Amino acid sequence: MSDPIEPTTSSSSSTRDPNPNPNPNPNPVSLIHPRREPFEHGLLPISKLIFTDPTQTLIPLKQTLLSNSPNLRVNSAALSESLQISHDHARLVLDTLASVLHSDSDPLVRSKLAEIDSAGADIHDLVLFLYIQSYKKLLPRTHKDSASVADVWPSTSAFDGYLSALSPLQLVRSNSRRFMPSQTDEEAHQLSYLQKHLANILSLLAEPVEGEGEGEESLVLTMERFEHLGFLIQFGDKGSEGIPLSQYAPFFANSDPDMPAVPVPATQVHDWLLQNIASALEHISERAAPKENGPPSASDQDVAMADACPTSVKASPSARGPSFIEGISKSSLVKQASDLKGPSVKVLNCHDSVIYLLAPLRYATIYGCSDATIVVGAVGKAIRVEHCERVHVITAAKRICIANCRECAFFLGVNQRPLIVGDNHKLQVAPYNTFYSQLEEHMNEVGVEATINRWDEPLALGVVDPHDSLSHPAGVSDVQAETATRLEPDQLTNFLIPDWFGGESSGSTKDNPFPLPDIYLASQQRNQKNLGEVKQLLREAPLEENRKRELSSALHVYFKDWLYASGNIRQLYCLQGD
Repeated sequence: MSDPIEPTTSSSSSTRDPNPNPNPNPNPVSLIHPRREPFEHGLLPISKLIFTDPTQTLIPLKQTLLSNSPNLRVNSAALSESLQISHDHARLVLDTLASVLHSDSDPLVRSKLAEIDSAGADIHDLVLFLYIQSYKKLLPRTHKDSASVADVWPSTSAFDGYLSALSPLQLVRSNSRRFMPSQTDEEAHQLSYLQKHLANILSLLAEPVEGEGEGEESLVLTMERFEHLGFLIQFGDKGSEGIPLSQYAPFFANSDPDMPAVPVPATQVHDWLLQNIASALEHISERAAPKENGPPSASDQDVAMADACPTSVKASPSARGPSFIEGISKSSLVKQASDLKGPSVKVLNCHDSVIYLLAPLRYATIYGCSDATIVVGAVGKAIRVEHCERVHVITAAKRICIANCRECAFFLGVNQRPLIVGDNHKLQVAPYNTFYSQLEEHMNEVGVEATINRWDEPLALGVVDPHDSLSHPAGVSDVQAETATRLEPDQLTNFLIPDWFGGESSGSTKDNPFPLPDIYLASQQRNQKNLGEVKQLLREAPLEENRKRELSSALHVYFKDWLYASGNIRQLYCLQGD
């Protein structure tokens, strides 16, 4: 099937210019941006969702779904049948779409977990979600000194030879912050993808004008269909801030709310969006040019690994994107909601540290960390943990995705099944094991339910990530990813979060809001009983006072030795310093 709208081959505007006098120096508030969430948290490595020719598959699919769905919405059963995927995968599609939708008022987003199927997904949002499953992530740039990362991790995976050319830390260390794609590079890559595929995307939303023949001029977009583009694009540094996307378009702006707006030719929308994308790409290029030609600014340089308490390492917020916590090493760091600029956070390249993010968040990403414990307060949309090694993650979240990690443990309070993708090894999952005073308040704010915890129901997809060219060489067939095992009950201990701020952050949470499974609760009670018996024996030991003092001193010495050997002494000093 040929595309109803012919895509342009350059970023310049076509001969029919809906805005003949574009501002050569656009105000950043009026610039178009891609919505990062679908590209960062919405891609699923399910082969049946990735089409060689998306429009040829999705246009008939859309028509079939519309004809069978009077309310223009589809549930997992219909999705499973139409895409020939399992019910588990169909439900995963709905859950994932709900986590990255642009409108919090959509019934799919507002529904309780048990009501997701009855709410269903809007068919036009669904086809856009399915279309972007063809997106390829931006590849990391090559490290200047490949020899320095040649022997970081032993090759133990059966797939290392052809699926994982680099282990998690080899990939991260060979592409440190300077060599990983920056936020700007990723935004330019996403804009270029939208620019290339814009004609096809619009064809999924457009509808033919009655009484006219086939051809590009017969397709129009109503204002309602145009609003669905808000799933992929937004205007301004902080998004639309509740303003409908149509109010940024000259052909829909200032429409009478009491009168239906006149549909607009799809070609006019296409040309206007192409022009805006071209302006945004030009703006990105102009910003990047001085950085390439001159010395890098402090904000562009890698954050040096700190060997002491990170009093000089701050979260680095961008105007529109997430807060960054980066390069923390051999330290402890505490961030509350007031320390984070915005509802999203990324923890990058942190090693041998303990990091506390005690805040209500929408999205969180943990990437390239090792030998660390990371506590993430409450995450209402999604958290992604990728390319990590020997990391403990403790989080209360709506959903979590784990990709390409080794020897990591996850202490979870999650409302949806943990998703495991990529080349993982020796992962463990366990029930949530901590609390802080504002935890329940934060969970309520972002919509995480304490009564539902699916920590022990991991869903493993494929080892090969079709969205990542690095791990998807041609001709390699996929296999199911290695799943996670449950932590043994006698190995679960409660994780204590110090109350550094006292009355400043007083809250009502006094205990773990997620009920422990019976077997774990029984193990904890048994351990507490054994500890009590040992304490009683020590108190009642028939020893003279000086011998008791010697015993107490010896116990303190052994405990202090353990603090130094485990590295926990550094955490005490850092927290004391804060």
